[in-house]
Amino acid sequence: MEAKSWRQLEQDNPGLAAFGASRIDGKVAYMATLQDSGWPRAQPVTPIIGHGRCFVFVDPDSRKAKDLKRSGKFSLHCGMSDSSGSSGEFQMTGTATLNENSEVRLQAESVSNFRPAARSLLFELLIHEVQATSYRGGRPDRQRWHSGTTETVV
Repeated sequence: MEAKSWRQLEQDNPGLAAFGASRIDGKVAYMATLQDSGWPRAQPVTPIIGHGRCFVFVDPDSRKAKDLKRSGKFSLHCGMSDSSGSSGEFQMTGTATLNENSEVRLQAESVSNFRPAARSLLFELLIHEVQATSYRGGRPDRQRWHSGTTETVV
């Protein structure tokens, strides 16, 4: 399955993309990466969405940077406002790619709600799958998107 940019999610399912942006853009989320041993590692990140892309800035000396450079595989889950999930859940899996293009970095910085350190690495999060759950009247409304195909899950 080929990973796609955030723009593809916006084109295929604007409502799901808007919901995801409301849950992760500029907010603390939790990213799982794979360690050398193959075991998962979860760490906080602040995703940035703009110009049809989803980015994270990462300290170059962090374990997260090492994991992403090695395998690129990640799973990202939004932070939760309460234990009932009333604000909704958003999760995406995919491949993080290091982007060293200075123009792209300026674009990412222009839509960021914080000033990343100059030494931070910029990764673009390319999406394999998105899962979202919102709760309407106490009932879960689930959606799933696979690199270009949207299906509603019951």
